[in-house]
Amino acid sequence: MKNFNQRDFLWILPLVFGLGAVLSFLQSGNWLIGWLGFSFLSLLSFSFLTLSTKWADGGKTLAWMVILAFTLRFVGGVVTYLALPVYGYVDDEDQSVGFTYTDAHRRDAQAWDLASSELPVYDAFNKTYAYDQYGGLLAFSALIYRYLSPDTHRPLLLVLMSAFMSALALPFLWKAAVREWGVKVAVAAGWVYALYPESVLLGGSAMREPYLWAFSAFALWGFVSSGVQELAPADHDNKWPAARLWLALGIGGMLLVSPVVALTTMIILAGWYYFTKGNVRIPWLLVAAAAVIFVAGLFLLSSALNRSGEFNSSSPLYVLSDWLKLAVQWDVYQLERGSGWVQKLFDEMPEWMRLPFVTAYGIFQPVLPAAFVEPTKLIWRIISILRAAGWYSMLPVLILSIGAAAGQRVEMKRRLFLWLSFIVWMWVILTALRGGGDSWDNPRYRAILFVWQAILAGNVWVWWKESRNAWVARVFAMELVFLVFFGQWYANRYLHLGPQLSFPLMVVLIIGFWALILFWGLWLDRKRSV
Repeated sequence: MKNFNQRDFLWILPLVFGLGAVLSFLQSGNWLIGWLGFSFLSLLSFSFLTLSTKWADGGKTLAWMVILAFTLRFVGGVVTYLALPVYGYVDDEDQSVGFTYTDAHRRDAQAWDLASSELPVYDAFNKTYAYDQYGGLLAFSALIYRYLSPDTHRPLLLVLMSAFMSALALPFLWKAAVREWGVKVAVAAGWVYALYPESVLLGGSAMREPYLWAFSAFALWGFVSSGVQELAPADHDNKWPAARLWLALGIGGMLLVSPVVALTTMIILAGWYYFTKGNVRIPWLLVAAAAVIFVAGLFLLSSALNRSGEFNSSSPLYVLSDWLKLAVQWDVYQLERGSGWVQKLFDEMPEWMRLPFVTAYGIFQPVLPAAFVEPTKLIWRIISILRAAGWYSMLPVLILSIGAAAGQRVEMKRRLFLWLSFIVWMWVILTALRGGGDSWDNPRYRAILFVWQAILAGNVWVWWKESRNAWVARVFAMELVFLVFFGQWYANRYLHLGPQLSFPLMVVLIIGFWALILFWGLWLDRKRSV
């Protein structure tokens, strides 16, 4: 990576010390200790972001992406931390102390308890600290508190770290995308990653997703730079050591934070190689290492899921399948119990339709019309609208990713993008089942593979710019139909505006309009081809 020059220190040092002073003032405890802790962590963050941005050779475009990505996430995290105790639901246990996510609050509290105790940090991996299912992020958080904030609890340290890790993924995503698919895809994917509202909210919270995005980007670059997926990789031998390092760092980090994401990433990369391989032969040591890591990841995951001792079997696959089945059943039950109209629909529909309904309901969460009309505090209305608008911009793009993949002229690229689209959609469906109708957990689970979603979105954008394919407008028109009908339904439900359509009738009408758009588009395409 490229080195600093004197001009870098001219802006980094004043910014670091000034930011450290302001953040220390916003938190309790000894001001000097807080200033030193915030300044040290800021110095590391800005130094690594500057180094990685220069190394990625993205010029001013990438630099602005990284600046905006970090600023939006960090400022957003600080603003919500300060605003929620005043303008949020002050009776809520999490919001009263500035936390957006319950998981972040509980993990943060346990991290401080561990850091301020006499126990070693690796105790985060035992069953006592159950709020971090896997222990890795809890241990890292406790490490920061113990050595950078020994006198008092300063949650903004973890917000700063999350924003840094989230922004750090960008240079690696850029570098890999430029190498594999060109600058146009890299620019589009980079802006999607930097500005997507759900990633901004998560990136400003002490959650595991920002770390998983960074580790995913490390693994992506390590895999791409290794050249194993190319027909004739250049200077393959010279690139292997660094590639192995980034790949190992990415997979290893994911194993500590979330083994299921590590296993999913290995499946993605294995499929990538399978569908695009040529005459390149992977060293058997690498294959053996991957097999060992995969098996170890299965045991780590099953062990983490079985921390409570709920499952009697020692088989990892049994624990995983049983846990998923119970989790889906519990989420369906919670959805039915928490909503009167869902309970009414469940009573009216055959039992076999309930799971498909929950899946579809989960895919459309957070529902954009509901964000505008459901009664809530102003701060939550703003957050909800931004999150929902982001997803309803991404959802048609992910649908179109299949068409964009099929439209690739190069066979290997076509197979690769079809594979990535398949994995992303399987993940969306799985998280819809796992999260049910929950408008918070469901989108959060879905965003775990956000790095890959951004790549698909970048490819769709370039495909549309080059082809001006008519199906882009048609898919967005189908989404508009959905929004109009559900907008009226929610407006009637909460504001008593307009006629009240029964839910089954509304679904039938939406599907009918979708069919009209679909067949009309197919007829136009056929007419033009004649």
